[in-house]
Order: sequence, then C-alpha cells, then structure tokens
Amino acid sequence: MGRGKVEMRRIENKISRQVTFAKRRNGLLKKAYELSLLCDAEVALIIFSGRGRLFEFSSSSCMYKTLERYRTCNYNSQEGPPVENEINYQEYLKLKTRVEFLQSSQRNFLGEDLGPLSMKDLEQIENQIDVSLKHIRSRKNQVLLDQLFDLKSKEQELQDQNKDLRKKLQDTSCGENAVHMSWQDRGGQSSSNGHAIDPYPELQHQEHDSSMQIGYHQTYMDQLNNEGHTASQHPNAQPGSSAGWI
Repeated sequence: MGRGKVEMRRIENKISRQVTFAKRRNGLLKKAYELSLLCDAEVALIIFSGRGRLFEFSSSSCMYKTLERYRTCNYNSQEGPPVENEINYQEYLKLKTRVEFLQSSQRNFLGEDLGPLSMKDLEQIENQIDVSLKHIRSRKNQVLLDQLFDLKSKEQELQDQNKDLRKKLQDTSCGENAVHMSWQDRGGQSSSNGHAIDPYPELQHQEHDSSMQIGYHQTYMDQLNNEGHTASQHPNAQPGSSAGWI
C-alpha cells in the first residue's frame, strides 16, 4: 500500500505539528550530513523552530567559516553592497562567534564535551572552577557573618528592653513597700497614744446608736409595767402619777 500524498499547508494541531517538525528536522540534518560526506561538499544548515530554538549543522569545523565564505561569494556577485548591511552582518558574525564560545565554555564547566580539550585546557578549566569556588565560599562566609551580627544586635536590644522592664518592676515594688510602711507607722503612733485607728468608724457609730435605741426602749417598757402594777395596788391613784407622789 502506497503512502498517501501529504497536503502542503500549516498543521493546525499543535502536537502533530511538533512531531512533524522533529521528524522532518532530523531527516533534513541527516540529508545535509550525507550530502557533505558523500559528495565532499561544504554544507551549512540553520533551522529555527516555531519557539525560536536554534538547530544547526556545519560540515566544517566552524559555522563562521562557511557563513564568511557565503558572504564573500554573495557580495562579490553584487555591485556596490550597502555599507550599513555589511557592518550589521559583521557585527552579527562577531556576536554569533561569541555566543558559540560561551556555550562551549558553559558545557565544559558542566563537565560536558571534554573530549577534544587538551591537558592545558583542562587545567585552565580546573583553575577557573577553583577560583569560582573560593569566591562562592567567601561570599557565603560573609553572608553568615552578616546574619550573626544582626542576631547579636537583636539580642542586645532584647537585653536592654529586659533591663528596662526589670527597673520599672523594681520601682513599682519600692512604691508599694513605702505605702505599706507608712500605714504601719500610722498604726503604731495611734497605739502609743491609746487610740487605735479604726478604718470603719461610721459602721461602729451606727452600731452604738442602735444599742442606745434598744436600751431606751427597754427602760420605757419597764416604767410602764411598774405604773401598771402600782395602779393595781392603788386604784384611786390618777393615771400618770408616780408612787412617790402618792
């Protein structure tokens, strides 16, 4: 069964589009490699995905050489290329080379792509890593010292606040003791004069008045009883007259 014809238009399904891009990209890179190997051709392939990711292939040792060769051939075929475009292209090539060098250095620092490096390059990378570790440890120690200093400052502030609170508490206790001693002194002076200070004089006054009223009432009742007894013994006596007068 033959393969159906694929309609050449944009694939709307996102997943299908990504799968197709990956397959055809790998096929294109493979064809470029086969072309350079079988035909001894200098091939340079640059691909940008929909997300802006770069994929490239160069049959030479550096993409820059192939691009420079292309620029030379292309500008020689044209008459009077714009100077501004040439300057921009030169700047692009410099930045491109710089980016490639930085990416290669980063991979080397991560322990990748170390095969082509010489002993001198490996020692240089090792020295750079040692220097970086020293800077990192120095910065770490500095951060720890700063945190320790901040903690000590907070501790000193808390101690000062604790001292102030203790001082206030002691002042309050001294004031209460002074009031208590003044009350005791006043009580001792009253005892020495023969008069005790009563904190509730009104209550005692009320109790005294009540006892006096109760005594008066009892005396009055006794007098009435005596008059009644006298009247029974002397029926001719006038009411209200006492026995002495009779």
